[in-house]
Amino acid sequence: MISFVASIFLLILGYFVYGSIVDRAFGPNEDNKMPCVTRRDDVDYTPMPLWKVFLIQFLNIAGTGPIFGAILGILYGPAAFVWIVFGSIFAGAVHDYMAGMISVRLDGASLPDIVGSQMGRNMKVVMCVFALVLLVLVGTVFTVTSADLMFHLTNDFSWSSQGMWLVVIAIYFILATVFPIDSIIGHLYPIFGFAMLVMAVGVLGGIFLQPGSIPEVTDGIASCHPQGLPVFPMMCVTIACGAISGFHATQSPLMARCIKNECHGRKVFYGSMITEGIVALIWAAAAIKFAGGYKELADMGTPAVVVNKICSSWMGALGAALAVLGVILAPITSGDTAFRSARLIVADFVKLNQAKVAKRILLSIPLFACAALLLYLDFSVLWRYFAWCNQTVACIMLWTAVLWLRRNGRNYWIALIPALFMTAVSISYILLAPEGLNLWATLSH
Repeated sequence: MISFVASIFLLILGYFVYGSIVDRAFGPNEDNKMPCVTRRDDVDYTPMPLWKVFLIQFLNIAGTGPIFGAILGILYGPAAFVWIVFGSIFAGAVHDYMAGMISVRLDGASLPDIVGSQMGRNMKVVMCVFALVLLVLVGTVFTVTSADLMFHLTNDFSWSSQGMWLVVIAIYFILATVFPIDSIIGHLYPIFGFAMLVMAVGVLGGIFLQPGSIPEVTDGIASCHPQGLPVFPMMCVTIACGAISGFHATQSPLMARCIKNECHGRKVFYGSMITEGIVALIWAAAAIKFAGGYKELADMGTPAVVVNKICSSWMGALGAALAVLGVILAPITSGDTAFRSARLIVADFVKLNQAKVAKRILLSIPLFACAALLLYLDFSVLWRYFAWCNQTVACIMLWTAVLWLRRNGRNYWIALIPALFMTAVSISYILLAPEGLNLWATLSH
């Protein structure tokens, strides 16, 4: 329990101390005109209050990531606490902050334009393809996952079918992608984001009140994984959204188009990542305490099953309702912003103004067509490469931040150190993972 409490304290301290260092290194200027003013279209560029931008950013980057990833990540042992804390403070929050703030300085630019501004047009094209593949895959998988979960919850009703839920969720995704950001996302996300925080607080109460123990970092940070998987790089890829995730770099520009002052950047971008780290810590600790051991946790089933059991057991009927939010609504909110980000990336690349709904629909059609085709493919194969793709995007964004800071005479070390580390993670993962060259098995023998 000491390691868990100390980890939360360090994350909060990291926001105030290292967050200030990162903020000063970038140098926000409250007098600069914001994209929500200079390019206001009340579709994607629209000013929003700070509290709303924060909650939307938090839910945009969170989804089920800090829940499912943390539950799977704690199987590696107390090293998960170390990675969540130091990953969030020195890598993830820096990554999200730089993605959002450079976007602000580039008039709300999407990720490929951010990368292209520092690495050239060829790299912009590469990142455009990379980001679109990542986003469409995320959107598609979350469509299927959410539909499957909804079907299992309502399979006692004759009218329920997985196909019907696929259509319902797909229609919502289309509306959320095409409609102005403040008409659907701006109204629903703050509610969902607040509910997700309430769920985390309820689980936090269970951690302190329910019987059981939590591993301590002093026990050692060697891998405790039941399958013997190594902490590095496997755990660093498993816990992505709770520490650092390239998906966030596609989401920060959405809110860069809505914040009303550069000085809000630390609260919105750095603060959201720290909050996500706290949520990840809570779920990692809750999962291992509830299960009572690493093998027991692995045998409990999928992370969705673990979430449902913890919430129902520790919080009763309210917990069960919040569990539904966590395992169904959270992935839906990741899916819709994935498609929206994809539309904006294409719009920026082809320089097509999005003020008219017809143009938004025009760009959305091929994205959803690709998603429809992916429904017929074997996701178990595609999904194996998602984690690596996600962290590689984070790696490229960090190197972009290094170049931007250096060219502007800023302290580029804040981005260089995590960039080097994440480069090692991405390369090591593809070399060692079963879906890569599988060298770990060779070395193990």
